[in-house]
Amino acid sequence: MQPKSYLMMHELDATGLLCPLPVLKARKRLTALTPGERLRMRADDPADVPHFCTQAGHTLIEASQDGDVQVYIIEKAG
Repeated sequence: MQPKSYLMMHELDATGLLCPLPVLKARKRLTALTPGERLRMRADDPADVPHFCTQAGHTLIEASQDGDVQVYIIEKAG
């Protein structure tokens, strides 16, 4: 298995989508990833991404603000 630092970072731009679509799109995208891979998600109406991560078993690595957009780094559960 490769070290996590070499795993691909996937991107999801969910800006302009209304709740709950950002979380639904994140769920769909994470399904296609390998455990340990990360998704960088941008959303301006993100619903409750931290709650989604907890419920699904994924790790919320980072949550930050970029102007009006929230940026999340989510690691897929293994």
